[in-house]
Amino acid sequence: MLPTAEDAKIAFVFPGQGTQYVGMGKALYEASQAARRIFAQADETLGFALSRLCFEGPEDELHDTINAQPAILTVSIACLAALRERSGELGRKLSPVAVAGHSLGEYTALVAAGVLDFPDALRLVRERGRLMKESGEQQPGGMVAIVGLTAEQADAICVEARALGTIVRANTNSPDQLVLSGELAALDRATQLAREAGARAVVPLRITIASHSPLMQNAALKLAEILASIPLREPQVPIAANITGQLLTTAEEVRRELAEQLTGPVEWTRSVAQMVENGVNTFIEIGPGQVLSRLIKRISRDVQATSLDDGAIAAL
Repeated sequence: MLPTAEDAKIAFVFPGQGTQYVGMGKALYEASQAARRIFAQADETLGFALSRLCFEGPEDELHDTINAQPAILTVSIACLAALRERSGELGRKLSPVAVAGHSLGEYTALVAAGVLDFPDALRLVRERGRLMKESGEQQPGGMVAIVGLTAEQADAICVEARALGTIVRANTNSPDQLVLSGELAALDRATQLAREAGARAVVPLRITIASHSPLMQNAALKLAEILASIPLREPQVPIAANITGQLLTTAEEVRRELAEQLTGPVEWTRSVAQMVENGVNTFIEIGPGQVLSRLIKRISRDVQATSLDDGAIAAL
């Protein structure tokens, strides 16, 4: 459902890794010429049939970090292209006043804001996924989601669990949903401590990589070298940053954000709050899943948040 209020100040938000599933993008490919162009461009840029992997799997290959990241980016950009195509046909052009993305989704936001070309972003996230996978093989780790504790409680748990290895608060997704990231022994101890502290849920994530933690330092250094050679344009609209939660308005600010993103925390609650403070009252999640729109509703009850995945856009 497209927003209809004349006073709607819209932000586009884009999902991160974990939202991938076999079959994503297929309905959109069949319904939209703009989406078909994006999938064809992705296949040509990467030199293999990423579109077929999205549509048909196999599942284990799609879930591999090196494939999941470009796949989610591609489906999200295809959704955005199809949404613009369809809204133009309906005479209801959607013009966001800000954009944001969760972790990997920040790269999609940069394409939406005109900072990166889609092929450059695609090559970047493919390499990002490869470097993260490599770091995970060298220093195995994981992530665990915690519901019902504050950030202060989570930080205290990390301090105690750190006796067994590296562990940090990696994501603050909403006021009561956090993610810890680090070495496995430390995560096991943190899981026990979180339950003892009264967490409503403690859920190990199906990932063997400690994203947004110091274990990604080598990957971050190598990615920063690659980023230094990629041209970035000035943002056409502000981008709410993962690390600081502040609005980025220059290419140099974006470059610093991306260099720190692999090891720094995703402060999603702060990012959403900053957009609301700057007048955003309507959030549209574009891409696979409905994770971000649900989180936004928990962060602020004063805004509208809706999810437009490939099926919803294909049906417009």
